Amino acid sequence: MTMPTPQDHDFLTYVFALAQRSRDAGHHPFAAIVVGADGRVIAEAMNASSLDRTAHAEMNALRQASQRHPPHELAGATLYSNAEPCAMCAGGAYWSGVGRVVYGMSETSLLALTGSDPENPTLSLPCRQVFAAGQRATEVIGPLREEEALSAQENFWVQDRQP
Repeated sequence: MTMPTPQDHDFLTYVFALAQRSRDAGHHPFAAIVVGADGRVIAEAMNASSLDRTAHAEMNALRQASQRHPPHELAGATLYSNAEPCAMCAGGAYWSGVGRVVYGMSETSLLALTGSDPENPTLSLPCRQVFAAGQRATEVIGPLREEEALSAQENFWVQDRQP
């Protein structure tokens, strides 16, 4: 497994703060950014799935990046997310051409928090399995700083959602 860089940690810190902003805006606490090979943020997005269930933060950021940059540029880009990309988002990352994914908390940990909540019917399909089914390699680093990522989710799913 490739080791995370100091830059990876910096961008995760940014994504964790963006996820909090998503929550504060009344959305699920998920966020994602796409960072180009030159280290510049080329797309950022929060979750907007209350209006469109496919509007996950990762998909929103990937759409922005794909509209602005061709696949050969995205091959050197990294998708950062506060949580492991779901099967749909991993597929989106693959098809966009992004060559690397770094995430905070695992899908397994998220599922343990959300349980059978109808607003987050998590598929039990790790992103590494989705990428392994592809014809080109996608580097995956995560879970990383899971306790920090988990904290924001616990506050949302457990404290804020109780009757």
